[in-house]
Amino acid sequence: MSTLNYFAYGSNMSIARLHGRTPSAVLQGCCRLNRHDLRFHKRGHDGSSKADAYFTGDDHDVIHGALFTIERSEKPNLDAAEGLGNGYELKQVMVIDGAGFTIPALTYVATQFDVQLKPYSWYLNHVLVGALELGLPEHYIHSKISTVTAVDDGNRMRDREQRRIHQ
Repeated sequence: MSTLNYFAYGSNMSIARLHGRTPSAVLQGCCRLNRHDLRFHKRGHDGSSKADAYFTGDDHDVIHGALFTIERSEKPNLDAAEGLGNGYELKQVMVIDGAGFTIPALTYVATQFDVQLKPYSWYLNHVLVGALELGLPEHYIHSKISTVTAVDDGNRMRDREQRRIHQ
């Protein structure tokens, strides 16, 4: 079995959400990605915004997230769910774990931006649930996730399906 390291910083921090896409995912722990900022400006195919690990180059910027291992055979499933080639591209990053070790990992970064869009409330809920499950720093959750303005999804069935993931 061959695995790869995957750094999740958005909705895939939610273990239930990620397991629906890659059942082999195993949480390795919390990590941070320096010189990047969490932004909700990626234009989603559903008309809302999604999270992005936006490279700023600023040493003060950091994204907290989760390092998972997944089976390489499941990567195409994750690529499809993330929209690889259609709004996200893969990026090799170096994340830092709680002990200060640097670990290579893959993540997805946005290629299509729209700062006018807002995330759907169910999407932001995935991100918040994941951040709370991981025990990310409270100041980070407050400043980068829970204060983000979200909008209701007009597709009530999709909204119910997405929220059901956490029940």
